[in-house]
Amino acid sequence: MKIACWSGPRNISTAMMYSFANRADCGAVDEPFYAAYLAMTGRVHPMGEAILASQPTDPDVVIAELTGPNPGRLPHVYHKHMAQHMLPGIRRDWFTGMKHILLIRHPARVVASFSAKYENPELAEIGFTQQAELYDQLTAEGHAPVVLDSADVRADPEGTLRALCEALGLDWDPAMLHWPAGPKAEDGVWAAHWYNAVHGSTGFAGAEGPMPVLEGAGRTLAEAALPSYEKLTPLRLRA
Repeated sequence: MKIACWSGPRNISTAMMYSFANRADCGAVDEPFYAAYLAMTGRVHPMGEAILASQPTDPDVVIAELTGPNPGRLPHVYHKHMAQHMLPGIRRDWFTGMKHILLIRHPARVVASFSAKYENPELAEIGFTQQAELYDQLTAEGHAPVVLDSADVRADPEGTLRALCEALGLDWDPAMLHWPAGPKAEDGVWAAHWYNAVHGSTGFAGAEGPMPVLEGAGRTLAEAALPSYEKLTPLRLRA
């Protein structure tokens, strides 16, 4: 089974990747379109040159790798994607035959966290509109994408992940609840900048605290992302 998880930045996307990779039957791939995204948009990101050197910049080469044999020839593979990386110029015919997850998080939390690491983010860079578009495309093509809210995973990791495995047609594996601390073999080169907190973890963090209060540009950005989030949140998986 090939599982494509479509997240935005500053979600629990890396923890989810570690969760699946800790299964004995599942490999993982970290943001395979990142270099292609940077090459196609010209955006300047932390560690951008290292990212461009670490991955193929041709989307067709990436697609060929994703649709080829799973890493380690394992039965399953988990592809961690950023929804904003799936630019209009990248073909999507390879979606067929994969199981899809849309991993969502409240925009206020995403904007507060992302803005602390990346200056002046734009709506196109935080993935919400792209997630809504992906949901529309996938459902129109007959897929059944699973909408997963990170708040539900953090509030009840075992119950929510059990429900996710059932929705995907995977056997439940308790190994998904914990992983060893530190860097992982599947990490992208950008882990040095972005993954400090998750490298200190050995499982999912508990329920989040109060919603952050945003002002100015951050508040405007979160409000612009909210309709896409509110479109998907009623569809989220329930444990």
